[in-house]
Amino acid sequence: MTKVFFVLFIVFLVSCGNAEESIYPTRTRLVESVYASATIQPDSLYQVHSAVAGILDKIYVEEGDTISKGAPLFQIINTTPKLNTENAKLALQLAQENFSGNAAVLSSLEDEIKTALLSLTNDSLNFYRQKRLWDQQIGSKTQFENQKLAYEISQNNLKLLKSKYERTKNELSTQIKQARNNYLTSQVNTQDFTVTSKISGKVYAINRNPGELVSTLEPIAIMGSANQFIIQLLVDEVDIVRIRKGQKTLLVLDAYVNQVFRATVHKIYPKKDERSQTFTVEAVFDNPPKILYPGLAGEGNIIVAEKESVLTIPKTYIIGGTQVKTENGLVEVQLGLQDLESVEIVAGIDENTKILKPKE
Repeated sequence: MTKVFFVLFIVFLVSCGNAEESIYPTRTRLVESVYASATIQPDSLYQVHSAVAGILDKIYVEEGDTISKGAPLFQIINTTPKLNTENAKLALQLAQENFSGNAAVLSSLEDEIKTALLSLTNDSLNFYRQKRLWDQQIGSKTQFENQKLAYEISQNNLKLLKSKYERTKNELSTQIKQARNNYLTSQVNTQDFTVTSKISGKVYAINRNPGELVSTLEPIAIMGSANQFIIQLLVDEVDIVRIRKGQKTLLVLDAYVNQVFRATVHKIYPKKDERSQTFTVEAVFDNPPKILYPGLAGEGNIIVAEKESVLTIPKTYIIGGTQVKTENGLVEVQLGLQDLESVEIVAGIDENTKILKPKE
């Protein structure tokens, strides 16, 4: 009896060891999401550049300062624009002097016109006197023609001087306008040596020290909003077509362990980063944490679909992407939503179908 019982016990253990693990599909709420790495950045983040090259003379702010729009940030030393301003001022003064000063060009032309007018008056008197005589057949024809020629020359000379006067006046007026514009432009360039803030925000970084060379190509500082932050999400190119504005996002930050923050997608950048093969998506916090710093990292899951009471099984029970193993063999199934662990079964099996776990 003892031996028989022992043999039966061994057979039972073997049969239990060979039994396949199985489950039945269950109905549950399923949320499908797209994974993205996350970085926190201030809103309105921009790099501060100088409009001119030169030596950084003064720094009016410190990293972490909160300043208003238009506040001075840096003072740049460069003598070239100052010299240009002085030259432009001298050119403006010269143009004004030529136009209306004591040594004005127009005054000289006015004197020439007066002289020409006197000459014309004299020649006119001589011509008409000679004409009356010639009409009476007194005097020679040569004298008459000479007086007529002198009169016509005086008329043309006066006409030319008046034309020259108007042309010179217009030219001098244009020169004054040009000189004034150049002077105003040079003043603006001189003002550009004081770099001011384009926004009301916070100074997050200063890249130069006093005495260092500043160029127009390299940023002097980095500024952004003091209290408004955005979430930069890097989404893989295979998932970007599923992202839409307004989608909810669940965010976990390394700085806030075991806390989940909710956010909403508000911007999708259309250009792909060729190096990382990702697209940048921006989201805003629904209720941000009280303390945030630029560069805080984390992970986000953008919810692209969700359903209530859907038929699901674990992903580990799927064979070849579209089949499950049942007591009657392999069965084709139609899949729907998926999360990290489960997948929706749209067709092929039901809640009463026993699913066998495939062997490793």
